[in-house]
Amino acid sequence: MSTTTATRPTCRIIRPNEAYAGKQGFSYLEGISAQSVGSTGLCMVLLTIPPGGRASAHKHEHHETAIYVIAGEAETWFGERLESHVVVKAGEMFYIPADMPHLAANRGTEPCVAVIARTDPNEQESVVLLPELESLVPR
Repeated sequence: MSTTTATRPTCRIIRPNEAYAGKQGFSYLEGISAQSVGSTGLCMVLLTIPPGGRASAHKHEHHETAIYVIAGEAETWFGERLESHVVVKAGEMFYIPADMPHLAANRGTEPCVAVIARTDPNEQESVVLLPELESLVPR
């Protein structure tokens, strides 16, 4: 009879200090993910969008996204042809369903700081760029 003990996840503190470039065109601070803590169902990162910053049009294949804006504001265009538009401000939360094309931008004068949580534990795995939608959103 063999005895094998599976490694169980444990509680961890993450102090975000390493940034990485996302496919969407923004730089993210590392957070909770499969890579950092062995998460199997979610990813949470910190994003600062500088004034004038703009993401590439994209979607997260099969994964939902929840955003909490800590400071500043960001505009997001969403829909199959990016036909819908919202402004998300500090203190507000924003939900993006799985497979929803979207593009975020900060057209303000202050940085936008947000916590982003996604149901994909591998932060960049489900990102699908949609360059054909880029011209639909004014610069």
